[in-house]
Amino acid sequence: MAPDPTRYIAAEVTARRDLAADLWTFRVRPAEPLRFRPGQYVAVAIPAAGRMIERPYSLCSAPHEPELEFFIELVPNGALTPRLYDLGPGAKIYLRRAAKGRFVFDVESGNPNHLMIASVTGVAPYVSIVRDFARRGAPPPGRLLIVHSASSPVELGYSEELAAAPGLEYIRTVSRSWLFPDWAGERGRAEDILRKYADRAGFLPGDTTVYACGNPQMIRNVQGVVERAGYPRAAFREEMFWPPGHPLAA
Repeated sequence: MAPDPTRYIAAEVTARRDLAADLWTFRVRPAEPLRFRPGQYVAVAIPAAGRMIERPYSLCSAPHEPELEFFIELVPNGALTPRLYDLGPGAKIYLRRAAKGRFVFDVESGNPNHLMIASVTGVAPYVSIVRDFARRGAPPPGRLLIVHSASSPVELGYSEELAAAPGLEYIRTVSRSWLFPDWAGERGRAEDILRKYADRAGFLPGDTTVYACGNPQMIRNVQGVVERAGYPRAAFREEMFWPPGHPLAA
């Protein structure tokens, strides 16, 4: 089928980086500029079987970048990710014309502290936010702490970039650390260590916005941790990536 040009923008894959057998990043150059705010997502689509198969993905790139970057995990029996997985430079995909989402940097509350938690590809919107601040030539306002978790070190995409970014503290943790005896970082899930680092940083319920992006169970666990610590629900932001088996996860 021919994609509706009023709804979709064509884009060409320009680069790909494989981190693991089921995890990769890729960059695309859209035929037209796509406007978005750091932290938002856009639907990626491929025509197949007479219809457009599409799913939303958070953008890693910042708005000033000429190319768009995505961090994707393969869903083996999914409708879309196996098709994306087969693509290399020169392939064509389509993007919805409108980026969406309210998972953006909180400036309205005036909170000086920002606690961001991610599992694997859930780090994507934080990468976009950090790159946007870097483009402005100034660190984020206030203090920014990112806690990023994965099962293995190779799944911690963008860890070197975030660790080197000015104006933030980046903590990476591995939940299956016994499989990686040389791992020198934190051990456990993000929700297991976030109180440790939030308390060490002096983050308090009245001055901190909490963000959680990625696995739904992680998000629920993080919400429980911060609620027990006294954080109000209004200070909590979430962006849920659908679990395997969910119709929107493919």
